[in-house]
Amino acid sequence: MMRILLTGGGTAGHINPAIAIADTIKRNCKEAEIAFVGTPEGMERRLVKEAGYSFFPVRVQGFQRSLSLKNLQAAWLALTSPRAAAGIITDFCPSLVIGTGGYVCWPLLRAAARMGIPTALHESNAVPGLATRRLAPYMDAIWLNFKETANALPAHCVSPLQVGNPLRQGFSSVSRAVARQELKLREQDFMILSFGGSRGAEALNDAALHFMKSSLPQHPQLYHVHACGEKHYEACRQVLGEKKSDRCVLLPYISKMATYMSAADIIVCRAGAMTISELALCGKCAILVPSPHVAGDHQRKNAELLVNNGAACLLEEQNLPRNKLENLIFSLLKSEKERVSMQKKIKKFATPDANAKIYQQILLLAEKTKADRNC
Repeated sequence: MMRILLTGGGTAGHINPAIAIADTIKRNCKEAEIAFVGTPEGMERRLVKEAGYSFFPVRVQGFQRSLSLKNLQAAWLALTSPRAAAGIITDFCPSLVIGTGGYVCWPLLRAAARMGIPTALHESNAVPGLATRRLAPYMDAIWLNFKETANALPAHCVSPLQVGNPLRQGFSSVSRAVARQELKLREQDFMILSFGGSRGAEALNDAALHFMKSSLPQHPQLYHVHACGEKHYEACRQVLGEKKSDRCVLLPYISKMATYMSAADIIVCRAGAMTISELALCGKCAILVPSPHVAGDHQRKNAELLVNNGAACLLEEQNLPRNKLENLIFSLLKSEKERVSMQKKIKKFATPDANAKIYQQILLLAEKTKADRNC
């Protein structure tokens, strides 16, 4: 029987690919035993449990980009956490261990590699993170979303394979008409969807709330949904105040993203790799606002791959307060030709068979499990 441990976390951009891989395995191999490893307080714990999988906690934390005493603790946990992960591996006895990036995946993948268990690492971003670069030399397989990512990996690692990003079901199966019916949209409604990632983003929140308060009252055909992040929800709700209407929807987090994204006409969002893959598969007109706070500025590099091919618009975060977002939205609203062009071009970045490709690679790796392992 296939037994698989998955890990990845910190943000939904690392967690959802792991859940998508788990769901794919379950659809193809119902008897498979699957569990996740992550931090005790991280978002991964909640999302994994909501998806119906077992979860084992291991303490680890990321390094600060600036000088900080927290880096001493991060270094200590980087050294000691693989030992705790090894205990989980011994108890669970996986035939394969898979990571999807972020510092959360370090303990489990490092321990599994030391124990001789087949390991795989998926990197969704154009620029690999620190954990991916450090783990790459020890992995049996490395799967990439962007082929350009291979250039930033250590030379002494297994040859990476471009497979695309694994996505949860719905992004290719939910039609625009069905999604809009589920959200009870009118035929004449023009839907704008905006969000700042799984944790929210203050700059995007401010811009979205300003648009809702200043523009929606004058344009009855507009319907705007904004996800602000759970920790920002109460403050954003108070800012919106009495301006909130049926055409102005504020949410802390969107769990049914496939439905909302399929229904939308224009999407304003960050440029995380998973978000871009979802936009591409749905074929959506997007305004990308890369986060300036991520390591390696990888969101900008993700966005530039699309923008340089006419597949999306790029808006700098510092321009959001100066009505640039409002001007860009109305420019796209007036030009159906431009929106359709962007929709067609972004679809070229989609990998609709990514889940199937990854599952085939999982089967190959699972066969590498040694028959004489003492489990």
